[in-house]
Amino acid sequence: MLEPNGPLPPEIYWRRRALAIGALVVALALVIWLVLTVSRGGDSPGDSKPVAASSSSSTTSKPADASTTKAAEPSESGTPAPSSAASSASNEPASAPGQCPDQSLAIKISVDQPTYRVGEQPNFRIVITNISSVLCQRDMNLAQIQASVLSLDGQRRFWTSSDCSPVDESNARNLKAGEQALFTVRWSGTTSQQGCVGERVPVPAGAYQVIAQFGSLHSSPEPFNLTTT
Repeated sequence: MLEPNGPLPPEIYWRRRALAIGALVVALALVIWLVLTVSRGGDSPGDSKPVAASSSSSTTSKPADASTTKAAEPSESGTPAPSSAASSASNEPASAPGQCPDQSLAIKISVDQPTYRVGEQPNFRIVITNISSVLCQRDMNLAQIQASVLSLDGQRRFWTSSDCSPVDESNARNLKAGEQALFTVRWSGTTSQQGCVGERVPVPAGAYQVIAQFGSLHSSPEPFNLTTT
């Protein structure tokens, strides 16, 4: 019977029917949703988790600056003592570098301290720098790398490192742009002559200068003093 009958007004019965139908629709929708959820294994947009993207890191080597090789212990004999090589074979190019001309190099000498007592052995450091912009090679034969002690006015020579300690061995060095090669020389504090002839006597107290030479290259003079106290 579609037409409501009863003691109450008809609109109340229609209202009750509408509520009952609405409840039936909601229940049916809930059943359908549960069926669909079970059939999909419980997945829903809210359950999914983003997968983190994998990342990789790379290590880049620090750009090589103009490097200085570490000094070896000073040579007791007065012959320049070379330092160990600064660059590894992996950094060298496949082709051999060209020869370093004199104009691509600079030489400098320094004294460990400005004043020594007579009888002490001054220590000198010689630095040869590749001042060009390219890698090059040079035979730094230790017989050609010399330190000389002169009078302060430069008129008298007292000692040269190669006089009594000649070394004639190949010492090829590859120098990158700005790279340096370091050599150390210890002076006995006595005179010398070429070929180590004559008597070697202590140099007296006074003001002196030391210069370095490599082939045709000459350093600026570096002054120092010998004292008796």
